[in-house]
Amino acid sequence: MTFPRDDSSWKSTKPEHGRLTKSMNGLRTTALRFFGIRAALVTALLSYAVGTNADGEVVVELNKLETAEDACRAFMVLENGSAASFSTLKLDLVVFDPAGIVARRIAVETAPLPAGKTMLKVFPIDGIDCASISRVLLNDVLACGDASGPRLDCLAALSTRAKPGLSFIK
Repeated sequence: MTFPRDDSSWKSTKPEHGRLTKSMNGLRTTALRFFGIRAALVTALLSYAVGTNADGEVVVELNKLETAEDACRAFMVLENGSAASFSTLKLDLVVFDPAGIVARRIAVETAPLPAGKTMLKVFPIDGIDCASISRVLLNDVLACGDASGPRLDCLAALSTRAKPGLSFIK
């Protein structure tokens, strides 16, 4: 639906057409409100679908595994929904093969991670083919700290998720 930019095109010199002008202005206002509400709803639904997190939570997502030479390159998306800017956030990750046997254990530093920021961390899992990874476990947090110093509550503040076809657990 399009509306003229200049309302003068709707005005008439005849008194009986005054209602038409008011009616069209009301229609335009209603349409703008409707589309504004729709846009707000779509934005809210998209942000929910993308995976916004609860306040105070840090979401760690296993986003993609990609073969690179003699390693598997892992892509992790970290969403910091907390008020803390992490100066260190070192994760202890355990990689399992299709039989459920531990294939590799690695430590990954994911900081710096500013408050309210979403960041991508890419790292290699050396000597392993991506096809031989059945799941990844966030086993522990080896180091965690912000401007106030070391923190002990980081594992509890983390949650995990994975894109379809991948498994990432805590």
